[in-house]
Amino acid sequence: MKTYMARAGDIERRWLLVDADGRTLGRMATQIAMVLRGKHRPTYTPHLDTGDFVIVVNAGKVRLTGSKLEKEKIFRHTMYPGGARWTSLKEVMEKHPERVVTAAVRGMMPHHRLGRAMMKKLKVYASAEHPHQAQQPVEWQPSAGKRRG
Repeated sequence: MKTYMARAGDIERRWLLVDADGRTLGRMATQIAMVLRGKHRPTYTPHLDTGDFVIVVNAGKVRLTGSKLEKEKIFRHTMYPGGARWTSLKEVMEKHPERVVTAAVRGMMPHHRLGRAMMKKLKVYASAEHPHQAQQPVEWQPSAGKRRG
């Protein structure tokens, strides 16, 4: 029996719509990363981008547990020497809440060329409006996961 390996021409991509209102950031981000990589499909191939497009709306209403809002920091760099900038999660949530979701998902993706290509399929919006109605996105509810123990 031969192992199935998908080809670039065989991949059919869907558009999935996720409403982040009231969802826990980390749990939602892990499932979004899985879909972007294509690991939810039986045709998953490690060296190809077999994932779907994901649209996240209401990123400003995402939920964080504990005291992460004050303690967590987001890193960015100005690309100049000494240009490292750390910003608290609370400040970023007030100004650009879509960056919080993007940073959470980016940390769970592969850190190489293929991972950067997969991240381009993630579209995050702070409010409920998005410009992707023409793609006819399907409402998708990430599962809460099974409790162990």
